[in-house]
Amino acid sequence: MSIEALLVYPRVPPTYWSMKYAMPFLGRRSAFPPLGLLTVAAMLPKDWKLRLVDLNVQELEEADVRAADLVFTSSMLIQSESLEEIIALCNRCGVPVVAGGPHPTASWSQIKGVDHFVLNEAELTLPAFLADYRAGQPQAVYQSQDKADITHTPAARWDLINPEHYAAMALQFSRGCPHACEFCDITALFGHRPRCKTPNQLLAECEGLYARGWRGSLFIVDDNFIGNSRAVKTLLAELTNWQKARGYPFTLFTEASMLLAEDEALLDLMVSAGFNMVFLGIETPDAGTLAAMGKQQNLRTDLGAAVRRIQEKGIEVTAGFIVGFDGDQEDIFERQLNFIREAAIPTAMIGLLTALPGTRLHHRLEEEGRILGVSAGGNTHDLTLNFEPRMDRSTLLNGYKRVLMELYAPKHYFARCQELLKRLKAPQKAHRPIGLAELRACLRSLLIQGFSRYSLAYWSFLLKGLLRKPHMAEEIITMAVKGHHYFKITRAMVEMDRFRRGLERVRHALESHAGLDYRERALTHLRRRCHRIDKDFRAYAEAALAELSAKAKLESPHTAHIAQ
Repeated sequence: MSIEALLVYPRVPPTYWSMKYAMPFLGRRSAFPPLGLLTVAAMLPKDWKLRLVDLNVQELEEADVRAADLVFTSSMLIQSESLEEIIALCNRCGVPVVAGGPHPTASWSQIKGVDHFVLNEAELTLPAFLADYRAGQPQAVYQSQDKADITHTPAARWDLINPEHYAAMALQFSRGCPHACEFCDITALFGHRPRCKTPNQLLAECEGLYARGWRGSLFIVDDNFIGNSRAVKTLLAELTNWQKARGYPFTLFTEASMLLAEDEALLDLMVSAGFNMVFLGIETPDAGTLAAMGKQQNLRTDLGAAVRRIQEKGIEVTAGFIVGFDGDQEDIFERQLNFIREAAIPTAMIGLLTALPGTRLHHRLEEEGRILGVSAGGNTHDLTLNFEPRMDRSTLLNGYKRVLMELYAPKHYFARCQELLKRLKAPQKAHRPIGLAELRACLRSLLIQGFSRYSLAYWSFLLKGLLRKPHMAEEIITMAVKGHHYFKITRAMVEMDRFRRGLERVRHALESHAGLDYRERALTHLRRRCHRIDKDFRAYAEAALAELSAKAKLESPHTAHIAQ
């Protein structure tokens, strides 16, 4: 009997990473497809009927679930709330849920309502589940601490999605990282020894995307692409030939360690293969903190000079930064801002430290009695901590907010973009002709950003950039569009923070039995503040406001509407 299997990818909330507000410019719905779930689909029995619903591009209907015999889902920590909603729907419909991915692997014992956990690497645990399922005796949990030979991993089932819904496609070349950063969960998930696919294997996957008509950005999703530099160099030589033969259909980007800047031959190979961007985990300019977290690779070079070497090869550096380490002093916020500005990094993803389950940091803080609860992984904008920091909490949060507001003030963001343009060398390779998607993005940028609250900074950047580097017009528009997303996320964070502070004042007034008139005025002001919050962030505010209104017994028709 054929099985109807539904694969569901949870929603990613709006964050600096999600690029949600840049997608409409591109005519896309989501940044990346669910590569892990699509790869799992390729491992399921050939006679099963499969359907995939990515909640980032479409809604999940109850009828979709009821039509399925099994629901498979894979998730990251930041998707935990959406995962809970999916599980609840499946439970109501009586359809078994099979869950895997990084979040369940790290925290499966805390996730309720899942029938079968298929954890760690699916190449090793999924076959055992499928065998038991066929025998009518599936178990609750499947785990393995072994590491898969990914040279046998099948290509993703791209036929299950519409590539036009996404801004970029995604492929994986390796798993694992040789480094040992205290806060990072990559080695806990995939080990210290990088395991690589063969060059022919990855090129076949590229050919599959090319045959389906994909042209544009391709994300090599490895957490450290250069973990095995010898294997990567072999791949890049062959990938360059493949790209040249097809007129460079893909523009590539990936993640790497700072050691990339020390290997000029590797950098040149990446440029030749068509890479134009790399994400680096810089974390902090403080050498003592880098040593304490075990990030020795960042102590081997001058970080600013390393960033510049990569940029001058024609590769944009985006980077991750963190505040909240035990060694951080109160000057860390200004030091982070200065470093990011001087390094000309427009996309600087700075977050509050999170103690992820399974990391050495989590184990240490647990032993010290400093773990406060389970994180949802979204503290970039909701300003939550799952541990007790050494720095005064309010000092840390206020400093972090100031960093975000300065980083993504339009004039500061566009100034970093201008400096980056001065440094970037246009790669000497074939360029794809400008297509309708690029033209649409340009037109929407001009119409929306050109008449926005930051229009003066926008036009200044655009005109100066085009005069300086007219051959990089596409890159200039891309920077501007990304900026729109960052500005909107930052405004939402600021409005949410103001709402929370107002909420605390009203709660205090209720506890102190303030007069009825004061409470009414305070709630009216809070309602106005709530409606200034972007709709994607408003759910928390509306729920909190409805609770307060009920407590104050001041429910009005407007408040009742919010409560619903």
